[in-house]
Amino acid sequence: MREIMARQRMTNKRLAELMGVHPNAISSLKNQDNMPRIGGDTLNALCNHLRCTPSDLIEYSPDPADDGA
Repeated sequence: MREIMARQRMTNKRLAELMGVHPNAISSLKNQDNMPRIGGDTLNALCNHLRCTPSDLIEYSPDPADDGA
């Protein structure tokens, strides 16, 4: 998310205004290494305002294999 916002010169404040949330909410999302649980409406708004797809924001990493121990 940081990279996408930087490329578009989108500030936390501007994205927050577009999404109707507090800038601290954007800062929190942007600064986390692991994306917290977000609802479909929030993901949709992020993608619409950042002109990206969910796969641009989310990277899938499978859990380590359970060795049965």
